[in-house]
Amino acid sequence: MPPVLLVLAGATGTGKTGLSLDVAEAIAREGGAAEIVNADAMQLYRGMDVGTAKLPVAERRGVPHHCFDLWDVTETASVAVYRDAARAAIVDVEARGAVPILVGGSGLYVESVIRELEFPATDPVLRAELEEQGEVLGSEALWRRLAEQDPVAASRIHSANLRKVVRALEVVTLTGRPFAASLPDAAPLWRPALRFVAEVPGEPLADRLRVRAERMWSGGLLDEVRGLLPLGLADGQTASRAIGYAQAIAVLRGDLGAEEGLAETIRLTWRLVRRQRAWFARDEGAVTLDGTDASAADRVLAAVRAAR
Repeated sequence: MPPVLLVLAGATGTGKTGLSLDVAEAIAREGGAAEIVNADAMQLYRGMDVGTAKLPVAERRGVPHHCFDLWDVTETASVAVYRDAARAAIVDVEARGAVPILVGGSGLYVESVIRELEFPATDPVLRAELEEQGEVLGSEALWRRLAEQDPVAASRIHSANLRKVVRALEVVTLTGRPFAASLPDAAPLWRPALRFVAEVPGEPLADRLRVRAERMWSGGLLDEVRGLLPLGLADGQTASRAIGYAQAIAVLRGDLGAEEGLAETIRLTWRLVRRQRAWFARDEGAVTLDGTDASAADRVLAAVRAAR
């Protein structure tokens, strides 16, 4: 039997990073080896470290990590490109006889690796036209058009998220099929995987997110963004919209005060967490773990033993 694929997913702030390292060390104590594959979309960007809570190399406890720093901040995120890189990393880890641990909170990115999803083709000219319409008419107008053509997709996409609205309309126009048909629902698995979702109750998690944001803002986020702006951060279609980074850009431009930027970061992070929870709750095959439970790694290790 090939080494089992482990998936440790969950919302921001639920302790996935620490848990993944604990599991890797537990596997090593039993004579095995484990390596971590990132599934956090914003940690794929080079230089975006403070605001994404990217674990420094010195704190990775000697555990090999993969799929970090793949893109420049000017590059637009591509789930398909990420999927191919992550799967290649997993295959390499398995070839070394180690256990690959896929870790992250970006639901679609996790899903793209473990399931066989359909990624419709794109048309740069059509997308540019839709983006221009969005700039002129507003995201809400394009979202209403999407709601008429594909109400299911519209119900899953916030009307203010112009990038996702444009992508959905692009797919509908190109394929003549609903964009919702290409969204993950019950796609077949790429390969068997032990799936775990870390969770922390509401109030403790809210405290964690507040402290996390405060540490980022006091720990160099503004300086990091100041250094990334000459590299094109503000022009990046994906990176510039990342929570914390968009607010830091606004502060540096004088559009927001520092306290306002921090408050907005906390508010948007909590909204993201609600979406992440809803996403991962759909996976009936995943085991929920308490991210504050010191024995969580033992539960994962027991599952690994049983699967091998």
